[in-house]
Amino acid sequence: MKFPHYTYDDMVRSQHEMLVDGLHVDHLRLILGTSMGCMQSFVWGETYPQFSDALAPFACLPIEIAGRNRMWRYMSMQAIRDDPAWDDGNYTHEPTEGLRGIADFLIIAGSAPQQMQKEYPTRQQAEDYVNRTVNTIVARTDANDFLYYVNASREYNPEPKLNTIIAPVLWINSADDFINPPELEIAQKVVTRMPHAHFILIPASMETYGHGTHTQAAVWKNDLIKLLQESAKQ
Repeated sequence: MKFPHYTYDDMVRSQHEMLVDGLHVDHLRLILGTSMGCMQSFVWGETYPQFSDALAPFACLPIEIAGRNRMWRYMSMQAIRDDPAWDDGNYTHEPTEGLRGIADFLIIAGSAPQQMQKEYPTRQQAEDYVNRTVNTIVARTDANDFLYYVNASREYNPEPKLNTIIAPVLWINSADDFINPPELEIAQKVVTRMPHAHFILIPASMETYGHGTHTQAAVWKNDLIKLLQESAKQ
């Protein structure tokens, strides 16, 4: 835990440095990011407005992480910090109870009601899924790593400078996304601040997967093709 606590700004800056200084790439055709990558796409658009021909942020909002979104992240981090085995990050073995707590939050935050009901229609199937998934998450997660990458969003807030994003933007969320609930109507309010942005809200259906809809290319690929065609003309 002595390692510097980085932010999304730091992550984007390091990626830019890797591209420009390490790989000698000074321009990108497209920056497409999902979830955390979605948020970083907005950071890219503000920090390096000329670096990409187009942006495709999927499954996020360009505002400060607050409200329920910050709450579930904060509660999951507290689950680790409250586990005595964590020992202020100096643990000799993973704080398993804390990790089980974050696994519970991740299951809920990433779930889609319709898909969950379809795939696990009985009590036993639902409980078996939870047990199996929690065990998998615990086995592959390092507690300190989790704390760092979840808390990296604490200073994220591109909203005040959205008007500086000049690249064409295809911004897509899904209506069954627990993390970015459409009833907040934030996207509709702020999308007009970007001069070349288009927002799409995918209705909830058996084709969507909650927050994970961003990985279902079938539901957004045609819109992405259109973005690439239109931005190629500019």
